[in-house]
Amino acid sequence: MTAGLYPVRNILILHGPNLNMLGSREPEIYGSATLAEIDRNLAHLAEQDGVNLTAFQSNAEGELIDRIQKAATDGVDFIIINPAAYTHTSIALRDALAAARLPFIEVHLSNIFARESFRRESYFSDLALGVISGLGAQGYELALRYALAMR
Repeated sequence: MTAGLYPVRNILILHGPNLNMLGSREPEIYGSATLAEIDRNLAHLAEQDGVNLTAFQSNAEGELIDRIQKAATDGVDFIIINPAAYTHTSIALRDALAAARLPFIEVHLSNIFARESFRRESYFSDLALGVISGLGAQGYELALRYALAMR
């Protein structure tokens, strides 16, 4: 999963559990932007660069795994993932990312390293090209800009 091996034309944004509640869920931690606003902003940035962007959110671990497995065969070149609570619990999601062999960036709205101790462990960080944590919705944008720069 090395950056820059091929052009990035299709990017998948994966949002884990409870991110559908953004905007109303603990805005002091996660910010006031809704998931729809984040996805709309990312789609606009990708479109300006001529890149296809697909966003997918699920509260179900199996649906996220299915989407990652599909990404390995449907032309996705790069994944930006916020695994949310699955960051700290899902070996199955980690295995799916490893099997897909697609480059990805792990994004977290809050600084997981400044929160409860159980949030400081990630099953994904060692596989990721990078981790963006604590920059709110802008973290997604920074991850996307990195992916776009790989072209």
